[in-house]
Amino acid sequence: GYAPEQPVPYSHALHVGELGLDCRYCHNTVEQTAHAAVPPTETCMNCHQRVKTRSPKLEPLRASAASGKSLAWKKVHDLPDYVYFDHSVHVRNGVGCVECHGRIDTMDVVFQHETLSMGWCLDCHREPEVHLREPAQVTNMLYQAPASETRLVQGQKLRAENDINPPLDCSTCHR
Repeated sequence: GYAPEQPVPYSHALHVGELGLDCRYCHNTVEQTAHAAVPPTETCMNCHQRVKTRSPKLEPLRASAASGKSLAWKKVHDLPDYVYFDHSVHVRNGVGCVECHGRIDTMDVVFQHETLSMGWCLDCHREPEVHLREPAQVTNMLYQAPASETRLVQGQKLRAENDINPPLDCSTCHR
């Protein structure tokens, strides 16, 4: 439930849910690197140069654009320093954003939806099938398995077809 106050009140419910922005527009490194990038001011300004240009809520954004100084976004899903997590491996293998982050498209204020505990991660590594989908669907918050199969059946097929065998050894996450 952790939900820190951010420098700008960014609503994922509006931007993702109503406007339909793809997660990868802002978190543009999520498929290539371990970390999901926090968007630079320029990404926000792509729209906000023209939209809501006088909104007092966006003053910190405009000040950041004018000064070149980055906004100080606070991490919501912040793992301990001794834990290594690679977003790209999970995304490329078809683990949807919603599996860890919850229905981000309904959140006005983003909060930590899952415990992100070691046991929670290991449960998924032991039985990943229900969390898998076609990689092209990872940002689809409303994803359903095809009508001809359940999520479990689809996940079992995807796991076999793509040789998905999440490691369980300690050094996978503790480096």
